[in-house]
Amino acid sequence: MTAPQVSNVALEKAATLIEALPWLERFHGQTVVLKYGGNAMTDPLLRRSFAQDVVFLHYAGLRPVVVHGGGPQINAQLDRLGMQSTFRAGLRVTTPETMDVVRMVLTGQVNREIVGLINEHGPFAVGMSGEDAHLLTARRLRAEVDGELVDIGEVGEVESVNPGAVTALLADGRIPVISSVARSAGGGVLNVNADTAAAALAIELRAAKLVLLTDVAGLYPHWSGRDAASATQARPISQLTAEQLATMLPGLSDGMIPKMGACLTAVRGGVPQAHVLDGRLPHAILLEIFTDAGIGTMVVPTPESEISEPPHVSH
Repeated sequence: MTAPQVSNVALEKAATLIEALPWLERFHGQTVVLKYGGNAMTDPLLRRSFAQDVVFLHYAGLRPVVVHGGGPQINAQLDRLGMQSTFRAGLRVTTPETMDVVRMVLTGQVNREIVGLINEHGPFAVGMSGEDAHLLTARRLRAEVDGELVDIGEVGEVESVNPGAVTALLADGRIPVISSVARSAGGGVLNVNADTAAAALAIELRAAKLVLLTDVAGLYPHWSGRDAASATQARPISQLTAEQLATMLPGLSDGMIPKMGACLTAVRGGVPQAHVLDGRLPHAILLEIFTDAGIGTMVVPTPESEISEPPHVSH
């Protein structure tokens, strides 16, 4: 009796599903915090791809939590209103008037759009902001410019996390979608960096992973971001330890410092793995979590196996 003919495409699909099996077993029931931003947030196809990934994680038995910013959308709204936006040390100077726009865009526009895309697949996503139920409390942040601390307005750094509302939603089988606006202990609200907010939340939720979507393929060795041509000739570092990252951090570009700093904070706070992925790649989240090779750059507290210096690079 001859075996039935099966197409190579079907066999490849089966192999992909089998490859995912050990990762499904490992992460079933685990919380994964996803920071959503960059081109993945503005390109319509990538937005739908992200929503599909989140729903796939949910159906696969993981517990995804989405934390988002919305820099491009904030810039667009400020332009429409004729309001200027300036940056100091890579941070948006946020006046009370600007904060009103930030709050409106992040919580009233971007958050609703993400919730809507996810809920096209079922009644899963629930939108909230860091203000809700005192989820995020922040203190005002001052930026260092030329060795001096300067006031940048209604900008904060997360001081404490009260995850009760998020854990209740997860227990109810929901997908929390959280905008990076925080309450201020002194009254009012503050704009907080979504990368650092996601790291703080991942620690409090005892997440199995923190995943940050960005607009590069990962962290490149010996590249500060000022020479973009060098990035095309290099390969991103696939894995490095917290100690190795701490050594590299001061020399990184302004754009990568908050992302890699968030990874460092997360793994030092007890999160087993933190990842920086290229959000321009459709289904990047699934490729990282459910394939043997993975993509992007992974930060771990200590070597899973001995890592030589300098950190090894993806093949």
